[in-house]
Amino acid sequence: MATRPNPNVLLISTDHWPAALLGVAGHPVVQTPTLDSLARSGTRYTNAYAECPVCIPARRTLMTGTMPKTHDDRVFKEKLVMPELPTLAQTFRNAGYQATAVGKLHVYPQRNRIGFDDVILDEEGRTQYGVIDDYEIFLADQGAAGQQFYHGMSNNEYGWRPWHLPEGTHATNWATQQMARTIKRRDPDRPAFWFVSYRHPHPPLVPLQIYLDFYHQLEIDDPQIGRWTDEENCFAICGNIARGAHFQQQASSADQIRLVRRAFYALCTHIDHQLRVLIGTLREEGLLSNTVICFTSDHGDMLGNHGMWAKRLFYEYSANIPMILVGTDDDDQVGINRVDHRLVGWCDVMPTLLDLAQVEVPATVEGLSMVGGQERDWFYGEVGEDAFSTRMIHDRRYKLIYYPVGNQRQLFDLEQDPNELVDLSTSPSHQQKLEDLTQILISQLYGADLEWMVDGELKGLPDRDFVAGANKGLTSQRGDHFPPPPRTNMRQIQWFSDDKKRVP
Repeated sequence: MATRPNPNVLLISTDHWPAALLGVAGHPVVQTPTLDSLARSGTRYTNAYAECPVCIPARRTLMTGTMPKTHDDRVFKEKLVMPELPTLAQTFRNAGYQATAVGKLHVYPQRNRIGFDDVILDEEGRTQYGVIDDYEIFLADQGAAGQQFYHGMSNNEYGWRPWHLPEGTHATNWATQQMARTIKRRDPDRPAFWFVSYRHPHPPLVPLQIYLDFYHQLEIDDPQIGRWTDEENCFAICGNIARGAHFQQQASSADQIRLVRRAFYALCTHIDHQLRVLIGTLREEGLLSNTVICFTSDHGDMLGNHGMWAKRLFYEYSANIPMILVGTDDDDQVGINRVDHRLVGWCDVMPTLLDLAQVEVPATVEGLSMVGGQERDWFYGEVGEDAFSTRMIHDRRYKLIYYPVGNQRQLFDLEQDPNELVDLSTSPSHQQKLEDLTQILISQLYGADLEWMVDGELKGLPDRDFVAGANKGLTSQRGDHFPPPPRTNMRQIQWFSDDKKRVP
């Protein structure tokens, strides 16, 4: 019997896309026909979570198959070099694959290829590191040098407006075109690993006008607001008060929030439609039948749910991510039209794709193949350190969320309450479950987290008030990029205000 040829692999990542924002997942508004078809052509994993729902730590997990404890970032260490571990790209190359990335890589130094043969880069205007990325060069070639941010929207706030340049210059179109060309320029004698990393629907919220118009026809859904948010200390901490307050001042009404959601959904549908170009390219190049496809996102976005925005939290819209896997035509592992409820994360992407490509998984990988027989009983998540920390334990049905400040715990029954409307942490009938998950959480703590323990019990940190500080820089607002801004030592983003100003 002839040996089956190694398949090509297309890994598609987005930024800020919650798992709920898929038509196939039952969302009442968002339009994702391409992803819905892909999900029905393979397996959709409903319990996929970000180990650390923050851009840089998530990408370190994706590319090394390891947890934050191993790759050493659960915060957002923007100048931390990649750990000395085999990367997904290098492992494919060692097996004879050609490997190319297009879009957002989010590593330091920025031109580090982390094992890829080539990286066609879009780093969202981070010139403070001294690099002009390929997308900025493309805009200059189109006669729009330095005009990327002339829409005036911040990369980390929730104002919105239509894209201000011609449609073909939008970052979503550019990434699609670059990946389509990469596929067409492949070495025909070797299998390929392609990674396309879209920057959206991450802010700035600047969708094409045609997609905003499309959503005029649909009634936008309202945020989900948990009963627990009415409590005096409603757990809306870890910086979301600081960042959310600036947004709330300009868009606090229900109508304004629906408009933000409309812009966000428009960005999602734009990506969905552009994926059709990649699928069509693979089909017409005669590659689709022997290509594994994986679609996912680094984390989600709260989108006003429970009065919160962005990420860094373990509520569903922030931490639960899409995970769709499609096998080759002769696949006997992924299947068709399957829904899998096992707990998976970004550390599992590397071993899964290598498994499907018949490539040996490095011993350093800590994730599990999503098409294998081994499944985890619980999933651990962590974000931040000190007062800005939050942790999670998920056991397939129940989720424990922990904030060390005030030693605060929340418990949700996601089977009965998927929108996390009722906190069961004080329910007498759920105390045993609360304690069981707490003990698992304690077993995962390390480093500075151990200071939250006293005599083997979780005591956390003293309670405190979180007060929004000044936001003079408009949450890392970009400006004119021609001539390019200089290399500086500025931080990419000031997540939290000065503590001395925050605490009354």
